[in-house]
Parts: sequence; C-alpha cells; structure tokens
Amino acid sequence: MLKAPPRRTPAPYGLGTVAVLALGTFAVGTDAFVTAGFLPAMAASLHVSTSAAGQSVSLFAAGYAIASPLLAVATARLPRRTLLVGALVLLAVANALTALAPNYPALLAARLFAALGAAAFTPTAGATAAALVRPELRGRALAVVIGGLTAATALGVPLGRVAAVGLGWRSALGVVAGLTALGALAVRLALPALPGTEPVPLRTRLAALRRPGVLGVLPLTVLGMTACYVPYSYSVPVLAAVGVSGRTAVVAALVLYGAGAVAGNLLAGRFADRRGPVRVLAAGYVAMAAAFAALAGLAAGHARAGVVAVGALVFLWGASSWCQTPPQQLRLLAAAPAQGPLLVSLNASGVYLGIGAGSVLGGLVLPAGAAAVFALAAVLALAAGALLRATAGRTGDGAGIGAG
Repeated sequence: MLKAPPRRTPAPYGLGTVAVLALGTFAVGTDAFVTAGFLPAMAASLHVSTSAAGQSVSLFAAGYAIASPLLAVATARLPRRTLLVGALVLLAVANALTALAPNYPALLAARLFAALGAAAFTPTAGATAAALVRPELRGRALAVVIGGLTAATALGVPLGRVAAVGLGWRSALGVVAGLTALGALAVRLALPALPGTEPVPLRTRLAALRRPGVLGVLPLTVLGMTACYVPYSYSVPVLAAVGVSGRTAVVAALVLYGAGAVAGNLLAGRFADRRGPVRVLAAGYVAMAAAFAALAGLAAGHARAGVVAVGALVFLWGASSWCQTPPQQLRLLAAAPAQGPLLVSLNASGVYLGIGAGSVLGGLVLPAGAAAVFALAAVLALAAGALLRATAGRTGDGAGIGAG
C-alpha cells in the first residue's frame, strides 16, 4: 500500500511581508509621541494649562501599560490579522475623536481609546512577525517591527510638529488618523491569515514578576523612562528656555532627538552583545544625567551655548533615552529565557509606565521653570544609575557579561 505524500506546509514569509507591520508600529509611535510637538497649542485651544494637557500623555501611557497584558489574554483566540486590523481601526477612530474633541474631558477619553488600540497592536505585531519568518530571521523581523517605533520618534514627531504649525493640531491628528487607517488597509491586504493562540492566563503572566532577576530589571525600565519623559512631554516649552524656539528650530531639534534615539537604540544593541548590558546602561545613564544637567544650566542662565552645542545635547538626550531598551531586554531574557516573549511585553508595559510617570512629574514641576524640569530629570537619571549598580549583581548579569 502506497503511503500518501506528506502535506506540505506553507513556506515562511520574508521580511517584505513583515514590513507592513512596521507601517502599523510607525502609526502607533507617531500617535503616542506626536502630542509633545503641539502641546501648548492644544492646551490653549482647550483652555487648560500646558501641564494639564500633558496629562493626556500620562493617561495614554498608563492605559497602554495596564491594558497590554489584559488584552493579550482577552484577544488570544482571535485570528491575528483580524486583531491587528481591528486595533489599527480603533486607533484611527480614536485619533479622529481626539482631533474633534470639544473639551478636555472628551480629549482624555479619546486618548484612552487610542491607548487600547496601541496596546492591542504592538505586542501582537511583534509576535506575528516572529511567526511569519524562518527561525534564523526572527531577530531581524522583530527589529523591522520595532523600527517603526524608532522611525516614528525620528520622523513622525517632527512631521507632526510641521503639520501642527501649518494646519493646526487638530488637522495634524487628522493626518495621524489617516495614516493609521492606511496602515489598517495595508495589513488587511498584505498579511496572510493566521490563527489565534491559546491564551496564557494572567496569573501565569504576572507570576514572572516574582522571579528575582525580573524584579531587579523592570523597576529600572520604569525609572529610566521616567527620567527621559519628565522633559520630553513638554519639549516645546523647555526647548524654548534653552534658546530653541520658532518653527524651524523646534522641528530641527525634534529631528536631532529622533536621530539620537535611532542611533542610541542601534548602538546599544550592538555594544550590549559585546560589552554586556550593564556597562551599556551605566554609560547611558551617565550620558543622560550629563545632558540634562547641562540643559538645566542653560535654562537657568548659568551657562551659554551656541546652536551646535544645544543640538549636540538634544541628540545626546535622544540617544541616552532610547539606548535602554535593548540591554534591558537582554537582561530579562538572561533572567528567564523560557519566558522571553512574556517578559519583553512586560518590559514594554514598564516603558509606558515610565512615560506616564515622567509626564505627570514634568507637569508638576513645569510651573517652576524649565531649569527645574531638566534638573529633576538629571536627578532621576542618576537614581537610575544607582539602582542599576545596586541590582546588577542580584540579577546575574554583572558588568562583565558579554565583555571581550
């Protein structure tokens, strides 16, 4: 009796298919970060203070951090393409509602809906990218997807600022809504159908937090991102205090910040492999504290600097801010290799918790002036360095890991 030939499984897809997911993460990143470029105009339009308007960033970040693990459980069985398209459609509608918000409470409600869409899309996009390609391409596939977020920092935020200046902040958010809808259409047309998965119970997900190595890493993610976002959420007014004002200058500064973010992310990943994640993080926190201290001195009038020097400090600000994620992910993977995807998603929640906390603290300190905002950020960066030093040995990833 002849045996039936084995069923052929579909060949894995290439990075070109994965790239469509990067368009989605670019839209998500632009939505998350673009507000910083027109916060004063938004505040004036809604008749609230700049600090109050900045709390919309905090609400978005907190909503993302809390919703991400809950949505991962609730939507596990949904087909992946359906979930990804639905998340982007929700994000597009939320941006349109934000653009049309008649008052501050309506704006906050719309930002919360946006957070739910972002929290459903980004972790799913990463897992889907890894499932679409051959095992040896998974690292690059994840880099492509995360590249959409860093590209949003480098390009989306400055473009949002340009749109806000030329069209108004409401029209700028309308453009973001259109970009997100385009991303949803692209995912629907280009992504193959993939089934859902069995849900991992929330209790299992949270049990990972009890591991000693994890407990030493995730709080640092929150603290480090808090330091970065104390000034970033209010970048327009604090940059004005160091001599960066006007349409062209602010856009140029945001471009430099974004370029620094991309460079910091890429270099941190490379050097974390060679020199160890703790050494990279330690250098990043020293650079961050130095940049913020120098900017605080400029804002207080204790020092003078030319355009080139201020631009270099802004570039260093961006690089030191976004050099944290690759080494932190390496530390988590070393602490619990079998729970890698789960811990990386928890680290993303930590990132957004830090963004939210930084926005709250920055808003509280902003009435005291830009110098106080930068000074607080410098102190928090030093605190992050101290926490790293105190916990590195206990997480089993001392400074020498990867050296040589």
